[in-house]
Amino acid sequence: MSEFDNMPVMPPSAGAPAPAGWIPVWIKAVTQPNEQTFVDITEHPDAQPKTAYIWMFFAGTLSAVVNGFVQAATVTRTLGEQSVFEGSTVGVVVGAVCAAPIAGALSVLFFALGVAIIQWIAKLFGGTGSYDKLVYAIAAISMPFTLVSVVLLPLSLVPYGAVCTGLLGAGLGFYALFLQITAVKAVNRFGWGPAAGSVLLPGFLVLLICACVVILSLTLLGPVIGDVFNDINQGLQFSP
Repeated sequence: MSEFDNMPVMPPSAGAPAPAGWIPVWIKAVTQPNEQTFVDITEHPDAQPKTAYIWMFFAGTLSAVVNGFVQAATVTRTLGEQSVFEGSTVGVVVGAVCAAPIAGALSVLFFALGVAIIQWIAKLFGGTGSYDKLVYAIAAISMPFTLVSVVLLPLSLVPYGAVCTGLLGAGLGFYALFLQITAVKAVNRFGWGPAAGSVLLPGFLVLLICACVVILSLTLLGPVIGDVFNDINQGLQFSP
């Protein structure tokens, strides 16, 4: 028997978020970084996966629209304000707006898949939680951070703004990671080690797979690349 098997299940505390309080749920998730917060959130009767999917669809759609406007502004600033480039700018905006719902749907798909993998790993570590609760908790964390990133995105157009927003985004990313680990720990009723492993292992596996693909590709293409460089060197040597 694991040392975490007998951990007590914390009951919801008084003052849990109201049924229709999306914003109060988000605020509580990001401003009260403790296990009790996520117990309160996930034990509420209105903590349903469909709500999490709605949040993530909205987040993905909004991000795509704002990113489209930022790209259009970048094109205008880069190419100039001549009328010949107006069509390109408008095309970028229209394309982003039309594709935004698709981006939102893909956000929901990949988000649900990611949470499912995390919960599957948590089960392997002895977690007692459920996907339905975890997907709601992770969405309550992801939604406000997405809104903040959307607000920060236009600031990248300001000189040196990208550096500042990048540093701020990195700090927020680490905080969001801590909140996700806390949520996994609260939902699955186990220790910090299994919770961190459940969240971090999928990323490590993706990096490992990508590294293997790169190494395999370089191994297979190595002789071809070598021949190309040899041809270039020989051409330079015989050139007048």
